[in-house]
Amino acid sequence: MIDLENVAYSYGGGELLSEMSLSIASGAFYFLTGPSGAGKTTFLKLCYGALVPTAGQIRIFGNDVRGMSRDEVALTRRRIGVVHQDCQFIDHMSVLDNIALPLAVSGNNTLAEDANLKELLAWVGLSHRAKAFPPELSGGERQRAALARAIIMSPDVILADEPTGNVDWEMSERLLQLLLELNRMGKTVLIASHDLSLIRSAKSQVQARVLRISNRRLQLAGANL
Repeated sequence: MIDLENVAYSYGGGELLSEMSLSIASGAFYFLTGPSGAGKTTFLKLCYGALVPTAGQIRIFGNDVRGMSRDEVALTRRRIGVVHQDCQFIDHMSVLDNIALPLAVSGNNTLAEDANLKELLAWVGLSHRAKAFPPELSGGERQRAALARAIIMSPDVILADEPTGNVDWEMSERLLQLLLELNRMGKTVLIASHDLSLIRSAKSQVQARVLRISNRRLQLAGANL
């Protein structure tokens, strides 16, 4: 689904990521770990076409990102749901409207989609907060709203950047269960996290691969990929 071949990324005159090769398989569950500043967020941005590698090749659903137009990148991103670390919302719009925003932008805001939206709100436990505004939400509610917005277009791949970084353990487990359920539905999930307890919990429930960025390179179980 997403293939990286000898990928490197540099900025400001320094190389952040180097010689990274990986094939993200359909229906797989991954964790991406590494110390702060190792490049986890940059790696995710490369995976959904927000950044172009300075060396090597990235293919997203078979298409080389270097040869894709802006419109092609935008269409491709509809198949990739991203939960950003900072959970940015439009504060003057309700939770419901924020989650539905990708539908409105894509022109898919139909009655059928409205029904799906209500079902999605119930799935993440936010039906009672549909008319609330983002500043009124707790940290856990914001993360669940961000997840709902990321999957409203029914993407094939979900990339989550530290989705449990600002919530307590109980909410971390709840968010993990939502992501595990998506994986059981056939979605590919990749979570960037430094929470070892969360990783252990996931590995007890699903066959998760743990990737690590160390010394600018991607490793699996301590071995270079």
